[in-house]
Amino acid sequence: MNTVEKSVDINALQEKINEVISEVGKVVVGQDYMVNRLLIGLFTNGHVLLEGVPGLAKTLTINTLAQVLHLDFHRIQFTPDLLPSDLIGTMIYNQKVGNFEVKKGPVFANLILADEVNRAPAKVQSALLEAMQEKQVTIGETTYQLDRPFLVLATQNPVEQEGTYPLPEAQVDRFMLKVYIDYPAKESELEVMRRMSNQMFDSSVRQLLTKEEVFAIRDAINDVKMSERLEEYIIDLVFATRNPKEYGLTKEAEYIQFGVSPRASINLHRAAKAVAFFDGRDYVLPEDIKDVAYDVLNHRIILNYEAEADGYTARDAINTILNHVKINK
Repeated sequence: MNTVEKSVDINALQEKINEVISEVGKVVVGQDYMVNRLLIGLFTNGHVLLEGVPGLAKTLTINTLAQVLHLDFHRIQFTPDLLPSDLIGTMIYNQKVGNFEVKKGPVFANLILADEVNRAPAKVQSALLEAMQEKQVTIGETTYQLDRPFLVLATQNPVEQEGTYPLPEAQVDRFMLKVYIDYPAKESELEVMRRMSNQMFDSSVRQLLTKEEVFAIRDAINDVKMSERLEEYIIDLVFATRNPKEYGLTKEAEYIQFGVSPRASINLHRAAKAVAFFDGRDYVLPEDIKDVAYDVLNHRIILNYEAEADGYTARDAINTILNHVKINK
């Protein structure tokens, strides 16, 4: 394939992404940011944790996106009585043939919605997170590869904490992005009300992408260029969370208990490339890194009790770091 042909293909793939966002917008109103982050996760092979109050169309958005992308979709409602076998599957005895057969669980799909993931006990959460990391599950004595692409979109309700099992920091770290979903704007909610009040509203959407095109977009994003200066900038942002004093951040040094893990630098690198590609470029700008910094870093910075008492949040820390850390010339 020559350079011209490759360029035309990439332009076509970038246009496909815009079509996907537009198609999802026919059903879901006012959640463009969430759709953008879900696509970043899908096209960079990273999982997404969504946090927001009920009724913000999280499930509807993911379901609609799965239809547009022509991917298998399973929704799993996490509850306190859920078992790991309910998630990954189990061995069932077949009386007719007199042996055990494998019954695969709902985790065998391309898009998994883990609804209210913090309502299930630690064993179930561990089973899900192991599948996320290894892209495989073991049932009985046999290991099964999960379908590709494989993306977990987990939701948490920040309001109700009673009877929940908060995800440990080490497990939350396995999510590429943690996205906070806010209420829609007035104009958007007015449109939502009008659409959903109309019983004749058509929520059907077109299938715009194939699995092959999803993988092609992944390859194209992987080829997006990032300069050494910007790569060093990402490392400086990461190290500023671990050693704030070395970067002149005295207040952050008092509040940050643990900085972000190496997964943060990897995911910042990948997500920034995706932002650039979505914007029609084959190179990364500093603004692309800053665009995804909050969603990549906010769940990885662990603050101490003093920060909580003073109302200091991880977002405050990220904001200060982005304003203070400069790109080396």
